[in-house]
Amino acid sequence: MPLYSMTGFAQVQVRVSPQLGYTMSLKSVNHRFLDLQFRLPSGLDGLEMELRKLLKEALLRGHVELTLSVERTSQQKAGYNRELIAGYLAAFDEARREHGLAGEPDLNDALRLPGALQTDDRGEDHLAQLAASVLEQIGPLLEKLKSMRAREGEALEAVLNGTLDRLAEATAGVAALRPEIEKRYQERLAQRLMAATGPEFNQQRLLEEVAVLVERSDVSEELARMTAHIEHFRELLNSGGEAGKKLDFLLQEMNREANTLLSKTGGVSGKGTRVTELGLAMKAEIEKTREQIQNLE
Repeated sequence: MPLYSMTGFAQVQVRVSPQLGYTMSLKSVNHRFLDLQFRLPSGLDGLEMELRKLLKEALLRGHVELTLSVERTSQQKAGYNRELIAGYLAAFDEARREHGLAGEPDLNDALRLPGALQTDDRGEDHLAQLAASVLEQIGPLLEKLKSMRAREGEALEAVLNGTLDRLAEATAGVAALRPEIEKRYQERLAQRLMAATGPEFNQQRLLEEVAVLVERSDVSEELARMTAHIEHFRELLNSGGEAGKKLDFLLQEMNREANTLLSKTGGVSGKGTRVTELGLAMKAEIEKTREQIQNLE
């Protein structure tokens, strides 16, 4: 299954008849959930419900906008309701004679009456044709959108794999420096032991110092977990599908391991500064990766 980005665009232009055409577009960007927005002409509420259902079946996450622009090229023929206007004029003439008033009927007022003007636009027929055509085209349009999102996802996967390679390299670098780190801690422990056996010798304090230093000198668990997280990350990338949320959680765990590693190795002289550099490089790569995966479905 491919890895999908949430960024994509697809558009189709259709001529339903010589008098009716439309342009339909789908645009998607990143979002925590699936957020659908529709821009449709009035009178297409039923069509919107059908489209919403189809988009929910095809997409998992993202802010998606569907825009439908209709083009009508027919000349509308205007007419008037002869029966209504005739009734208005007859009523006006009768009222004038009955009350002995002067005045002439106003054609502008007559044509403003509800239903006085009529147009031959066959609006309902056009809406029905439009809805039927849109439902035929939405499937191929969704495939075009998903194809673009898949291409974006493939490019993003390559970037993420490069990041994982650098993380793995930094982890291996810290692992290679472990003997040096342990040696430096042993030297510090020896110095503290010598200081503790002086006139103010305190056995309990000595034991506490030894316990703390032993724990701080061992970064093997952090390195093992980081390596496991990197491999798990690769597996999620290869499996594709809805991986964005899982990868985000995994990066939080990786960042925690990098922080622990830095706290354990802080203050170590010698090559300890190189360990700090590698730990900070890990955190930088993790942060860049978190920004990248925000666009993954």
